[in-house]
Amino acid sequence: MVTPDMIKRIPKVELHDHLDGGLRPSTIVELSKEFGLPLPLPVGDPSALADWLHRGADRKSLSLYLEGFSIACAVMRDRIAVERVAREAVEDLAADGVAYAELRFAPILLARDGFDLESIVDAALKGLEAGSRTTGMRYGLILCAMRNMDPALSLETAELAVAFRDRGVVGFDIAGDENGHPPKRHLPAFQYIRDKNFNITIHAGEAFGPESIWQALQTCGAHRIGHGTRIVEDMAFEGQKISKIGSLAAYVRDRRIPLECCLSSNVQTGAAKSFAEHPFSLLYRNDFRVCLCTDNRLMSDTRLSKEMAIAVEHFGLGLRDLEKLTINAMKSAFMPYGERVALIFDVLKPGFARVRAESNPND
Repeated sequence: MVTPDMIKRIPKVELHDHLDGGLRPSTIVELSKEFGLPLPLPVGDPSALADWLHRGADRKSLSLYLEGFSIACAVMRDRIAVERVAREAVEDLAADGVAYAELRFAPILLARDGFDLESIVDAALKGLEAGSRTTGMRYGLILCAMRNMDPALSLETAELAVAFRDRGVVGFDIAGDENGHPPKRHLPAFQYIRDKNFNITIHAGEAFGPESIWQALQTCGAHRIGHGTRIVEDMAFEGQKISKIGSLAAYVRDRRIPLECCLSSNVQTGAAKSFAEHPFSLLYRNDFRVCLCTDNRLMSDTRLSKEMAIAVEHFGLGLRDLEKLTINAMKSAFMPYGERVALIFDVLKPGFARVRAESNPND
């Protein structure tokens, strides 16, 4: 039996964590006071703010889920604030046993007079590095464009990602509400990334169907898919086994396209009706390369240990399953091959073996 303590102690890998979706509530309150910004509460109480954000996120709609980000982005308004948020994110992830994390955010959402895109990315990287120095956690930063914005801004973000590739930026993404905002509108940005031999992950198959995933892969050149829950619409099942598979789902499985699964946020946005009905188990049991991620730790009231515990409870996973999912994530990371292999064999596998030995000394 996998216990919460075992889950807490195993080394973890996080591939889908939004920097602006994981602020500490106390940090939001402190920064809002420092900048003289109003909060959606009569008093600036961190616990009350967290509860308000959790309730706001759990409304079965992606567009409604995203509303809380305006508060987080509002307080990330200068270099010191962004550095602090990034440093605290690493500290919080490391405290949950994360050995490697790829955090992402959209610099364009923080840009304002006197705070340009280059300074925003630089501040985030300095904060991540500061957190890494104190915790030992490895990291990468992914820059997001926004689906609903001018494609010229997406190209600018893509150029920014490549410019910072030797300083800790590891990839490019596009986020935001899928409905009415197909990624192909931003094709120049994706083509630029592909021409530079850089990494692409795309939010797809969350609020829109398999067409979104097809477009992300075949038109935009994604190497990973954020969420991808609706890939199951391209399959038929008998029990837990696939009885019929479409060409898109077969392509995703056979080419080992990683799917960044976020259980809590998918239920909260309505991408899945419940944990029991989430397609994660179907995908995992049928050999898709899936991994578990948090998406937004604050908004979804979660952490990677909690997402793993949910998977254990609802899908009957054991420690070997959690190890496989973690190795899946590390294999799929936007990190040089040799460094991925080293983390797998020097950190992840020994860490899981240690927890197994401590928990089942006669095994």
